[in-house]
Amino acid sequence: MLFSGGERAYVYAKSRGLMGKSFTGNRVRLLCRLTRLSELERLVFPAAGREMPEQELLPDLERRISARSIKAILKIVSSFSKPPGLLVALIRSYEYAGLKTALSALANGASEAGPHTDISPFGRIKFGAYPKLSAMLGGTVFEWIGALDKNALAGKAGILLQMRLDSQYYEELWKALMATPKKDRGDAEKILGAEISLRNAVWALRLRVYYGFEEKDIAAGLIHIGPSGAKRDFAAEESLSRALASREAWRKWRWEALLNPEKPGEAWQPDPRYVQNAAAAYLYRMVRHSFRRGLFSVGTSCCCIKLKQIEEDLLTSVAEGLRLGIMPKDVLAMQGVLV
Repeated sequence: MLFSGGERAYVYAKSRGLMGKSFTGNRVRLLCRLTRLSELERLVFPAAGREMPEQELLPDLERRISARSIKAILKIVSSFSKPPGLLVALIRSYEYAGLKTALSALANGASEAGPHTDISPFGRIKFGAYPKLSAMLGGTVFEWIGALDKNALAGKAGILLQMRLDSQYYEELWKALMATPKKDRGDAEKILGAEISLRNAVWALRLRVYYGFEEKDIAAGLIHIGPSGAKRDFAAEESLSRALASREAWRKWRWEALLNPEKPGEAWQPDPRYVQNAAAAYLYRMVRHSFRRGLFSVGTSCCCIKLKQIEEDLLTSVAEGLRLGIMPKDVLAMQGVLV
């Protein structure tokens, strides 16, 4: 669907207004001054201070941070006369996250599905029907999960299932991107291509370092879509044969700059958590730069949504850090966010 220049400009102006109040860019520095959870609450929700012990405040604050984020994102999408498929597909990342939580709960015999974000009217899963998967997922693109044995939800099989869900999400997202007129994509194709490659790289490292997965099992779960009709992600694929105990073996790898540094006197191997944080910081800079270019396109709205999701992650990480006595500046440094 084509959108008028006026509609693009209106949505961009609204997005700029929302981002001006967000804790990204220069406003990240405001988080560094905090020393207590209650201070974070007053900063993010100045009109809604609550008197409660900090151990009780954390889950309440995390819930409100998530609700604040999705409210802003839905406001962006609803600004279009007809919500673009690309933005709807992007919002549904919350649905996939909620489904993963519910499947983990089911595997552990939990009586409740666990927390999930309401993305009405764009949600498809009936979370209220938990634990009946057929009722939850019937008639949706997730219906195939209902036919799986319960053993497929836990252990190694459960990890592979999460990879399959990631693949399905990105396939939906890429299909929606390709259905978007080129002039409305902006930098979305480049950004999504990098995100998919980085997702593959982090998954490959996690499965090798933490779980000892074999190369064939990891390769089967990689996502092979990307810019210019690319069919294979060679960066992640070739990483599977690189020696974990040799820094030299990782020279000239596409994402070498995101690897953890060597330390004198210590054996080196890739640190998946370090790479994940570095990858998130790389995407943050990429998305923020694209948004600041100010193109009136659906792709720019996509960047705004990504920035709101990144902000949500940052605020949640800062909240959890404060609860553990870790100062925001240290949390943000670990996240790779420059302040």
